[in-house]
Amino acid sequence: MIFKLFSIYKVQTLYAIITNYVVACSVGFFLYQESVTISSVIEKPWFIGTLILGILFIVVFNLMAATAQKVGVSVASVATKMSFVIPAIIGVIIYKEHLGFFKVIGIFLAMGAVYFASIKESNTKINSSALLLPTLVFFGSGIIDTTINFFQKEHVTPLEFPLFSAMIFGSAAIIGACFILVQSPKKPLKINFKNIIGGIVLGIPNYFSVFFLLKALNNPEYNSASIFTLNNVAVVMFSTLLGILLFKEKISTKNWGGIALAIISILLVALA
Repeated sequence: MIFKLFSIYKVQTLYAIITNYVVACSVGFFLYQESVTISSVIEKPWFIGTLILGILFIVVFNLMAATAQKVGVSVASVATKMSFVIPAIIGVIIYKEHLGFFKVIGIFLAMGAVYFASIKESNTKINSSALLLPTLVFFGSGIIDTTINFFQKEHVTPLEFPLFSAMIFGSAAIIGACFILVQSPKKPLKINFKNIIGGIVLGIPNYFSVFFLLKALNNPEYNSASIFTLNNVAVVMFSTLLGILLFKEKISTKNWGGIALAIISILLVALA
């Protein structure tokens, strides 16, 4: 929804994204109750993971932007949110997570929900070469979720969740800033108040989206396959509904069908 507002209020997305990472990093350091030094952070077993995730955040974001511009917003949305199947499958294979019959049905329904709730009517034909971008977004988003899940299970303690989240966004901010500096000879950097405000508005919920995902994955009552399914299908469902309420977006019968499937899949995955 915030990205939608960026287009309305003419906020430059890239600059707001970098500001958002700085803000998200700052929130994490503020919430972390222990003292922090550079040497102590570097010695953490998850430090390399935050660098990897920072790079992935920037790369996948730019791939999402390119997909939306060249192939379509709906395709980018489907590719991003459908990626929950990657950490779900990894959870079952690597971590031996058990999925009952109804949860499996719920996951399959969630895939249908993501597709039908996100897809928009379009006359644009997609050629085979254009499918490379959404494919990269799909795998990139899935790798991000899988990597977060791995470090949460193997290396990050609950007390370190704020610091771990902060370092992910901090590394993304540094990489993004370097990218802007490289571009600056061609596109001079201009400080824009709207970009800063946009970054602040985006950064706070962005931080907590990762923080609460870590908290959810730490909950013994749910396995990671269920968490990623619930998270992604709920995002698609609520963003579609908010689009109707806030932006008067028109949705098709397929979209309503996707919302109905989303509700059923959430009930099956959460309660079965």
